[in-house]
Amino acid sequence: MTRTMNPPMARWMSSAAAPGWGRLTPAIQCVGVAWRTLMCAALLAALHASGWASGSIMLRDLRGQAQTFAAPPQRIVSLVPALTESVCALDACGRLVGTDRYSSWPASVLALPKLGGLDDAQIERIVALRPDVVLAAPAARVIDRLESLGIRVLVLESKTHADVQRSLQVLATMLGTPAAAAPLWAAIERDVDRAAARVPPALRGQRVYFEVDTTPYAAGEGSFIGETLSRLGVANVVPAALGPFPKLNPEFIVRAQPDIVMAASAPLAEMHGRPGWDQLRALRAVRTCGFAPSRYDLLVRPGPRMGEAALQIADCLVAMGRQP
Repeated sequence: MTRTMNPPMARWMSSAAAPGWGRLTPAIQCVGVAWRTLMCAALLAALHASGWASGSIMLRDLRGQAQTFAAPPQRIVSLVPALTESVCALDACGRLVGTDRYSSWPASVLALPKLGGLDDAQIERIVALRPDVVLAAPAARVIDRLESLGIRVLVLESKTHADVQRSLQVLATMLGTPAAAAPLWAAIERDVDRAAARVPPALRGQRVYFEVDTTPYAAGEGSFIGETLSRLGVANVVPAALGPFPKLNPEFIVRAQPDIVMAASAPLAEMHGRPGWDQLRALRAVRTCGFAPSRYDLLVRPGPRMGEAALQIADCLVAMGRQP
């Protein structure tokens, strides 16, 4: 009945610091700020442990594999849209030399070489770009091959808000700007809080079905999307026990009878034609949120625009709250 990850979702997942801040050493940033003494001491201790203080950068990726950089990488290939967005949000877009075919934000990355996806990344073209590091999702098929060719691969994946926060910190440290992750995460948190404050009280506690693929795969309570919905005060028809992005029996949704259905606009328009789904009260009452492709990409990428995604969901709920 369930699977842990939707292949299209894996492709999407596998999606700013103040000017000049990242170029200052953490030691300089800490000088003269007495009330931050303990925070700064912890940061400096962590950086020393990672090798930063000695001029090198040591990281551990999702596999627990250590990666040591003599200097911050200047030529980066990203095969994950959310990581592409994160690199750019950390003010390092200029270091990207190629991306997967799905990376589309910010607009500047559209001009970069497109190197395939999870299943068909173009190894020869990647090698020809001479990257200092390739950012990849664990499901990418090219990891072993690239590493056998001497290409450094950093494997990251974000299924939850905490994962996103950790990934941002790993990337910021890799880029040589470890202090840049905290203000970026704080901005995400502020936007999510702003979104939560806008949700109409009458819709709080309403049960949502959020579809991530027509198979159907859904965003469960334990996913970053599910966590955003929870922060907004709505419930989820897919319990955390089923996994972050489970594949569901279509009858499960019919039996669950969600109060609200959220999906990409095209699949949402066709849901009435699925066997038994004409019985979904949410569809009949048009208690739905259908998102255009570019807006939907924003929602399903666990990266620096999660706060913006929360605000977009809140917009739909505000509009729904005005319905008679």
